[in-house]
Amino acid sequence: MPMRDDAAEIRASGWRTLAALHGLIDTALEKALQAEHRLSVVEFTVLDALSRQDGWHMRMQQLARAAALSSSATTRLVARLEDRALLGRYLCADDRRGIYTELTPEGRALLEAARPVHDATLEAVLATAAEAPELAPLVAVLAEAAPATGPSTPATGASAPATGPASTAQSPAKA
Repeated sequence: MPMRDDAAEIRASGWRTLAALHGLIDTALEKALQAEHRLSVVEFTVLDALSRQDGWHMRMQQLARAAALSSSATTRLVARLEDRALLGRYLCADDRRGIYTELTPEGRALLEAARPVHDATLEAVLATAAEAPELAPLVAVLAEAAPATGPSTPATGASAPATGPASTAQSPAKA
């Protein structure tokens, strides 16, 4: 009979708890954002990630990492958001093989309108989750890890965020 691995069980239990909390948050955010702004959670994430960059643009690869999507899923999502005039794609001036994705004024306006719904929903879900004995410790850790002031910056996985004014982008890309 194999020996029981307590450390593995603790990790698995932690992972199940994290997945449960993520599921609650994702479901609530999806319902609220769709109902109020016709915006999915991942669409909100993309607009939010772009809004936090200098010049409001990122390379497609950075955006894929920020949204936790594959390259092909990111391309499809960006195309949908571009069709809605929420963002645009532009050739990188420094490397013509690179494509920037940039937030449009319409995208910024929608993000600003949706952010209070997102934040209120997240706060409500975390407050409810804090009352569940199995989720309360994780919610407490999240509260401790949150920055005291100012918005957080999404992890893009890149060594440095995209910087520089939007004017460094060139003509719209046909991707």
